[in-house]
Amino acid sequence: MSRGGNRSHPPSLLHIVERTLREECSLAAGDCLLLAVSGGSDSTAMLHVMARLAPKFGIGLFAHGVDHGLRAEAGRELALAAKLAGELGVAFSSCQIALAHGGNLQARARYARYAALQQRASEVGARIIATAHHADDRAETVLLRLMRGSGLLGLGVLGPREPTRLRPMIRAHKADILAHLRRHDLPYASDPSNDNTRYLRVKVRKEILPILVAASPGVVQHLCALADQALEAKSRDSCDSDAMRLGRRQRVALARAIELGQVGFELPLANDLILSLDRQRR
Repeated sequence: MSRGGNRSHPPSLLHIVERTLREECSLAAGDCLLLAVSGGSDSTAMLHVMARLAPKFGIGLFAHGVDHGLRAEAGRELALAAKLAGELGVAFSSCQIALAHGGNLQARARYARYAALQQRASEVGARIIATAHHADDRAETVLLRLMRGSGLLGLGVLGPREPTRLRPMIRAHKADILAHLRRHDLPYASDPSNDNTRYLRVKVRKEILPILVAASPGVVQHLCALADQALEAKSRDSCDSDAMRLGRRQRVALARAIELGQVGFELPLANDLILSLDRQRR
């Protein structure tokens, strides 16, 4: 009698991404994608997988890396991405940006990075930007939103496809990505900021989420399912009231400003961003 005859191997990253692209991303032959790469594990895996799948879908690929000017190692990390892109036949480019001074470094870096990616996408004629977010990233984001008092619709984060955004690995777990990198012997860089628990997201990743996984091994899938449900609710929502789309913190801030008759006030948003509003008196 054979052992483990009923067992099946988990799907490979290549299979997960192909299924996600086919079933959830609405790609059309001739679409051009800009892949956001950094030389790190996630974007390295995305670059490798997307290069292999592009001919199947008839899509064009460009890869672009953004150096935030914060670490000397960033240039060497992008060189790893450039080398792999060259081996895969994907056109590669990079740029360096300067961040404005202020608080919440990660949020400012993210905003500046997307602005640079959007500019490059426009230059090469790519209408879609693909990022290397995966299921664990999504679960972290849902937890962060819950911790900040988000409403239901605010939990609908990091879906597979938005009008100009694509997340081909969002149905894959970090373990799937690392297994792919090992299987194909792909070198990648590690950003030390990803281990710095002074950042709340890293604290969630390194300290909070592991406790939840130990208590409930399927918690990442559960949090991602919650995000899917919130996205469905958002798509069905026909309410025109912006207030109904706000979380508790935002509704409290807005109600307080109206009560006090404030002309100018700040509304806290997701990712620690602040929206400054100037309400004119009549």
